[in-house]
Amino acid sequence: MGLNALDVAVIAAYLACVTLFGMRFRRQEGTLRGYFLAGQQIPWWAIALSIVAAETSTLTIISVPGIAYDGDFRFLQLVLGYLVGRVVICALLLPQYFRGSLVTAYQLIERRFGGRLRSLTAGLFLLTRAAAEGVRVFAVAIVVGIALRGVLGGFTDLQRDVAAIALVSLLTMIYTFKGGMAAVIWTDVVQLAIYVIGSTAGLVTILHLIPGGWSAACATAAAAGKFRVFDFSWNAHASYTLWSGVIGGAFLTTASHGTDQLIVQRLLAARSQSQARLALLSSGVMVFFQFALFLLIGAMLFVFYRAHPLTAQFTRSDTIFPLFIVTHLPHGLSGLLISAILAAAMGNLSAALNSLSSTTIVDFYSRWRPHSSEAERVRLSRLSTVAWCVVLFVLAIAARRGGRVLEMGLSIASVAYGSLLGVFLLGVLTRRANERGAMAGMVCGFVLNIYMWQYTSVPFTWYVPLGSAVTFAVGYAASFADANDASGAMQNAPR
Repeated sequence: MGLNALDVAVIAAYLACVTLFGMRFRRQEGTLRGYFLAGQQIPWWAIALSIVAAETSTLTIISVPGIAYDGDFRFLQLVLGYLVGRVVICALLLPQYFRGSLVTAYQLIERRFGGRLRSLTAGLFLLTRAAAEGVRVFAVAIVVGIALRGVLGGFTDLQRDVAAIALVSLLTMIYTFKGGMAAVIWTDVVQLAIYVIGSTAGLVTILHLIPGGWSAACATAAAAGKFRVFDFSWNAHASYTLWSGVIGGAFLTTASHGTDQLIVQRLLAARSQSQARLALLSSGVMVFFQFALFLLIGAMLFVFYRAHPLTAQFTRSDTIFPLFIVTHLPHGLSGLLISAILAAAMGNLSAALNSLSSTTIVDFYSRWRPHSSEAERVRLSRLSTVAWCVVLFVLAIAARRGGRVLEMGLSIASVAYGSLLGVFLLGVLTRRANERGAMAGMVCGFVLNIYMWQYTSVPFTWYVPLGSAVTFAVGYAASFADANDASGAMQNAPR
């Protein structure tokens, strides 16, 4: 069926309204803490919704249904680990962040170890967050390319991808540039509502089109094993087992929500530590039900396409839900669903731009120019937002050659998360670890994760547990050896 003028009008109206809404906050951010932490005046529930929106992205909406379409609900085992990881963060890391006036996660590293390790952790975040976010931004092109194939019929696939990525990146950059973290969080709240409502409407439509409705669809999906959640096997090469899911998910979330500036910055914007804790824990419950919704959509699409077979096979499972939207949904609702997917993309991109900019200015520029004025730092923060938008645009184009976008994005992020989490745990759990030892451990953990990612079949769910364990063990041992060497040198020094 494809999109028509009504659908395009709905999409255009959404893009215009959310950009104008985000720009409402441009007058409130005159200081660096105001620009990056919204003056720490955001209520917990808005931060919780913003965390969910940042955690979701377009990858979730288009890839998670594809996971259930190809397989079953075992992905939820990873989400159970997400809940465990949040509890660990509340117990270990959150109290550390609220001791002092921190703006980024990596200021904590300097307070514990020193400036060199702060630069190393912040630099690693910038590199890997940019790479992972490039994959997420590319996911926009998958959706828009399918949606506007009829409208942009004379364009090549590359031209459609470039146009889609450029449009979303430009509009997101405008309100992030103007309003900072306040604009990011409050537009996240609006965008989360849009894509949850839109996705729910899509699920209802799918069920309406399946002969027999909900009961028949559930019976067919259950017979095909689509509702299987738990896998108790010890298969180390399977991505989604109970053990890899809970353990890997817990480590992944402890790293992503406890050491990644993308989420830590939201927590630091809370009015107090207790509000940050409430926001983090409640977001975990929301995320679980949200992932269940998208998996259910994938299972129902499996049933739908058994009753209405396609004339051609899917080239990638990421396209299953977007293709259904533009070919089977009523006009108007198709535009709403495409807007919902764009909402997830813009919410995540705005968060990435703000966190990349905050790390650039706070962890690097402000240390290089400690006497620069507040006005100068805010101005450069906005310019940094523009620069990072250009970088992510280029990386998104480069990501066109990858595989399933959700797992590709998680794999890239997990490569860095192992060593980052290991360093943070060294700082929080030990007193003996020093900067030289922690840096040695971090390098070893990062190299291990690169090796597993590029040269082994180890699933990405194990990257963070193994990388953080190696970082912690090597960092502690190297610190112990360094302390002994220093002690021996003092004893042998001439008197």
